[in-house]
Amino acid sequence: MSFRLAAYAVCVEDDRVLLARHVSPAGETTWTLPGGKVEHAEDPFDAVIREVGEETGYDAVVARLLGVDSRVIPATEAWSGQEHQNVGIFYQVRITGGVLRPEPNGATAESVWTPIPDVVHLRRSSLVDIGLALAWTRPETGHVPAVPAGGLIQH
Repeated sequence: MSFRLAAYAVCVEDDRVLLARHVSPAGETTWTLPGGKVEHAEDPFDAVIREVGEETGYDAVVARLLGVDSRVIPATEAWSGQEHQNVGIFYQVRITGGVLRPEPNGATAESVWTPIPDVVHLRRSSLVDIGLALAWTRPETGHVPAVPAGGLIQH
């Protein structure tokens, strides 16, 4: 089984959420939250700020910890073809500066402020739904029910 620890930014302003358009090596587009892998010996708090900068061009600060999501993706649904566990740490993040731009030489083709009602119509990672659920409900435990489908919601 593979394992990944990741940190994700939930940036909501004026009833819009900042989403990143990820393009897979096969050319498939999926909308997701800015964020990604926590590097070895890196603090997830620092990782989410780094990832926002890399993927969007924005400077950001963490406003608060929203919660943690842990899921096991069966081998039949994982891109790698082997069972995979993803542990995601979700932070509410506030943009403080910078200029919105695509990720240079990366998998994020663009980042867009998306009206929240439009999110339901997007082909998106379940990370988007988890992040928004944590932002809206702010559960004391920092945990929301699992979203099925191995991580992808297709519309």
